[in-house]
Amino acid sequence: MKIKLIFLLLFAMYLNAQQISEKFIPLPFGSVKPTGWLQAQMQKDIDGFVGNLDVIVPELMNDPIYGKGRLQKHSKAKDLGNLKSGDAEGDDQYKWWNSETQSNWWDGYLRNAILLNDKNGTEKIRKYVENILATQDEDGYLGIYDKDLRYQFKSENGELWSKATLYRGLLAYYEATKDEKVFKAVEKAVENVMQNYPIYASSPFSSGETFNGGVSHGLTFTDVLERMYFYTKDEKYRAYSLFLYNDFSNTYQSEEDAQLKNIFNINYRLKSHGVHTFEHLRALIIATYAAQNRDFDKALATYLDRINKVTTISGGAVGDEWIAERNADATHTGYEYCSLQELLDSYNLLFQKTGSADIGDKIENTFYNAAQGSRNPNHSCIAYLKTDNSFEMSGTKNGETEPGRKQTRYKYSPAHQDVAVCCNPNAGRISPYFVQNSWMKENETTFVAALLMPNILVTSAAGNSIQIENITDYPYQNHFKFKITQTKTSKFTLKIRKPNWVQKVNTNEKFQIENGFIVINREFSTNDYVDLSFEARVEIKTDPANARYFTFGALLYALPIDSKEISGRNYFGTFKDFTYEPKSNIRYTFKNNVKTKYEQGKIYTELINQNNNKPEKVELIPFGKTILRQVTF
Repeated sequence: MKIKLIFLLLFAMYLNAQQISEKFIPLPFGSVKPTGWLQAQMQKDIDGFVGNLDVIVPELMNDPIYGKGRLQKHSKAKDLGNLKSGDAEGDDQYKWWNSETQSNWWDGYLRNAILLNDKNGTEKIRKYVENILATQDEDGYLGIYDKDLRYQFKSENGELWSKATLYRGLLAYYEATKDEKVFKAVEKAVENVMQNYPIYASSPFSSGETFNGGVSHGLTFTDVLERMYFYTKDEKYRAYSLFLYNDFSNTYQSEEDAQLKNIFNINYRLKSHGVHTFEHLRALIIATYAAQNRDFDKALATYLDRINKVTTISGGAVGDEWIAERNADATHTGYEYCSLQELLDSYNLLFQKTGSADIGDKIENTFYNAAQGSRNPNHSCIAYLKTDNSFEMSGTKNGETEPGRKQTRYKYSPAHQDVAVCCNPNAGRISPYFVQNSWMKENETTFVAALLMPNILVTSAAGNSIQIENITDYPYQNHFKFKITQTKTSKFTLKIRKPNWVQKVNTNEKFQIENGFIVINREFSTNDYVDLSFEARVEIKTDPANARYFTFGALLYALPIDSKEISGRNYFGTFKDFTYEPKSNIRYTFKNNVKTKYEQGKIYTELINQNNNKPEKVELIPFGKTILRQVTF
């Protein structure tokens, strides 16, 4: 009995050590809501393609793949309305693809609607959730396969992937509404997976030796398990995550960068389908914290270093659509909008685990530059693929052709159905995920402004209701007013991430700088505020190709290229495809020792016109407000 007690105490110490090793505590979805320009942009999205994808491509969104249309042994590949010329992945993926399209869209849509208190969406979301829960079988199964097929695969399938995309949205709905029946349904569904793929007595990722993109996507089921651990603190979810990652690493996968054997190969270069590479980072992070093993620590460090090499100056994660052993290049490597969301979300998790302020800079760079720069500033649509230097958007990558493939991804569209309706659903997810992770806790009375943006946090500490609103136009201005409202006076700590570019912090508050965070600890009244601003300067930096580029604060600046807009396919109402041709092909190079200044949102400098080799005065604008542009010189 005494030995058993000692074992239990040691095990409890081990569990506590795991919890202590994580720096920050994530908050439930819905705790933080956008305000200011970000709220306005998200409202524009939900009024646009994010809120209307079900009417833009109704044949994909109305497929009852989770219910009466579940896949069976003799189900045929579906016509998704896309061009398959040059695609080598095979037809099996087209069987499950609608589950990804639907569930990622609903995940983004419901998160936007909830954060915006969108009344039109509330009833629509409730009906969706009720309808999905009605498809759950008695044993807990909630997915896309009929009984003759589920959990019995020897080839490409979307079993775990379809569940991951669905359950993420359902759990967000639960967090925001506290509807217990939704949580119980997901809990039962997850248990069904764990029973049918028993831990270390099955192999969910064994699927033959041909292309298995849906199978490898399924590693993101660890997202669901991590969130289940967040609610329950039950170690079985983390143990199962580690099992999934190990099985993924030890089975045949078609060129997957995140397998341990590839990570530990010192000569290996990233080559996979980019979105897999960046979403699998989350699974590796979760496995690392579950394993508490130095080998996993080394693997994570190696993988992060490799990702740095394939990330452009704007935060764009290379994958157009394969990384193909290339390093990031401003002109010749593109990035997929799906990859922007997946890398941003992986960095969100890494930030929460490590508390590293540098990761916050990476997240903001991706969102404020690459993601904003892949949106169309004039129409409700996004680029499927985009490059930092964007000299044309007519389907191909700056005019480059690809043998055997009719490339159409370099354009703006509300759906991109000719390729795949995957990037647009993910474009609907990126803002809510960004907002959700902007505040965290370090402990019960330490609130961390991890990512800077206009938003409002509603939380509590020791029974005291606390609301903190960040009133700011960041990143377009660098002034912040944290307005604090609480039910009673209390003492707590406010930690505000200080970006690396900050030259000076201006505030009347007494503060300390600790590991990249401004720390303010004092008693706050029921109506209080913290006022501060950051000083920045124009920075001229050098990219890996020895080209120069300009930043001010969190923003990358670019020279816009005047273009001709060409309307393409009309989906529904005002929702259209757009391509862009440059009106000029002039390129510019950097001029040394030139005076450069920032004024009213623009950078003024001189560049050398390559046509006549003469200097010209130019105005650079934020990268995220451009369509065609030159950003490196």
